[in-house]
Amino acid sequence: MSRLLLCTDLDRTLLPNGSEPESPQARKKFSQLIEHPQVTLVYVTGRHQQLVVQAIEEYQLPQADYVIADVGSTIYELSGEDWHHQQGWERLINRDWQGKSTHQLHGLLGDINGIQRQEVSKQNTHKLSYYVPLNTDHQQIISTMQGRLKQQSIAANLIWSIDQQANVGLLDVLPASAGKRQAIEFLMQQLAFEHSETVFAGDSGNDICVLSSPIQSVLVANADEGVRNEAIKQAQFNQQSDTLYLAQGNFMGMNGNYSAGILEGVVHYIPQAKNWFEGEA
Repeated sequence: MSRLLLCTDLDRTLLPNGSEPESPQARKKFSQLIEHPQVTLVYVTGRHQQLVVQAIEEYQLPQADYVIADVGSTIYELSGEDWHHQQGWERLINRDWQGKSTHQLHGLLGDINGIQRQEVSKQNTHKLSYYVPLNTDHQQIISTMQGRLKQQSIAANLIWSIDQQANVGLLDVLPASAGKRQAIEFLMQQLAFEHSETVFAGDSGNDICVLSSPIQSVLVANADEGVRNEAIKQAQFNQQSDTLYLAQGNFMGMNGNYSAGILEGVVHYIPQAKNWFEGEA
């Protein structure tokens, strides 16, 4: 294996902004891995562009080659300080909504009890996002939304996750063709990466679609127990247990949280990659 497409979520996966401790040397080793000329780095996140830039600066992250943002509804190629939209991706997912805008979709869904539209900065052309209180039956809300959208022949992907810090549910409405897994597979095709050359790392509910797919994936050790159980369940259901690795810790003396878990998972799938952040050839 001579190259690696490394795709990682940001919050509480690469970013140590959860309640668990970060191993002191983990992010430095992660940056050393990214410096290897055969590694292509992709950030895969629910954040929008401005918040991705903020995270890179705040946590001194290595610059990515690509960013899959807005839960997989946008893809950017990075060249220095310039962010270039992948227009082909947006054309591909656009047809699912029958030409309707997020404003029109909100007109169909906005009166459903228990949802509150998120801030304008968290919406885009192909992403309509709501807050949902955790004491609400989110499955019933999703079912109601799906029924209304189907009546209008709108093909949508409804993605549920939890913002642990804010203690609130997040419900994203995307085109059916969009999402983290679909966007990663689009890049794999565009860049001619095989499954054996690709690794994804995540921790949250909106990562389960990738964690339970044929894409080699790692769930970092600090992931919520509910997400861990659901990822295992979905991977088993999809017969993809062999492509889900649960970071355990004790790899190179690190705890398996955040970037330590990413490194552990990469080496699980690609053992020679350990040399890439140990200064060896």
